[in-house]
Amino acid sequence: MARVDYYNDPNAPKANSIAVAVSAFIQDEEGRILMIRRTDNDLYSIPGGQLELGETLSQAAVREIREETGIECEVTGVVGLYSNPSHVIAYDDGEVRQEFSICFRARKIAGALRESSESKEVLWAPVSAIGDLHIHPSILLRIEHGLLDCADARFS
Repeated sequence: MARVDYYNDPNAPKANSIAVAVSAFIQDEEGRILMIRRTDNDLYSIPGGQLELGETLSQAAVREIREETGIECEVTGVVGLYSNPSHVIAYDDGEVRQEFSICFRARKIAGALRESSESKEVLWAPVSAIGDLHIHPSILLRIEHGLLDCADARFS
């Protein structure tokens, strides 16, 4: 399903739903960030997705990372909580979702990079290359917060 993200756009459609989403900020031993190139909007992103019934937030993050990247991870903390009503996501089925996302900090424990139906590219991106990738501002904010050496969770 295709999607369009609207961020601080006065012409954005009005939200008609909200769903719990999770993502994970993961760096390897060289400090590179685990990134995907999404199939639904062609943007680079940290991996993540929607919470499913019967799982905890951290289980959802671990599952989404595995599904989208092939990497097994362990959640180690929270980067931030994001619920900006000025960020809405419009899907081609008519759903317009207000952002509600928990971004976790995690570490790789096993696995090898692989693409999926949701990720057309999976990579370990050097921090210095992040500015060269086409990344939505809401994801850049999570990356910025993830790079902070701070134990406190961020929120918007």
